[in-house]
Amino acid sequence: MTHPLVTQLRFARSEFVRCLEGVTEEEAQRRFLPMNSISWMVGHLANQENTYWVLAAQGKQIVPDLYPLVGYGKPASTPPLAEMWAAWREVTAVADQYLDILTVETLQTHFMWKDKPTDESVGTMLQRNLYHYWFHNGEAYAVRQMLGHTNLPDFVGDMTAAAYRSENR
Repeated sequence: MTHPLVTQLRFARSEFVRCLEGVTEEEAQRRFLPMNSISWMVGHLANQENTYWVLAAQGKQIVPDLYPLVGYGKPASTPPLAEMWAAWREVTAVADQYLDILTVETLQTHFMWKDKPTDESVGTMLQRNLYHYWFHNGEAYAVRQMLGHTNLPDFVGDMTAAAYRSENR
């Protein structure tokens, strides 16, 4: 059974996608300083999932160009939205292969990185990834407002598929 935190991550992802429906390529590459562009946000979240759930968890590198382009601490960029969505879809599909098998016990372990355990447990990294989506969801929503978009989705959407359930079930 899918761990409840994974269910919440998938819900956060779906809300991120819903938030960005209808954004054009041109709009996605526009920056309102000091915020990032929407296309950067899509790639940036793909990069985090690629780093955590593909590279660290599975030892695979499927989109190596993401980190230099949209990684934390890298110079601002405005990559093409279509390319970032393609990378995001590819990364999340491979990430889900790992996320689908997470257990309570696995969440308490640490990945090995450069022959040392990571500072954060897999569970804490999952929470960080989940909260990171909500952070950029809000930022993307603000950018859309600044672009003059109206009738934007209300947050938070239908949680039927992500309703609370105990880890113990």
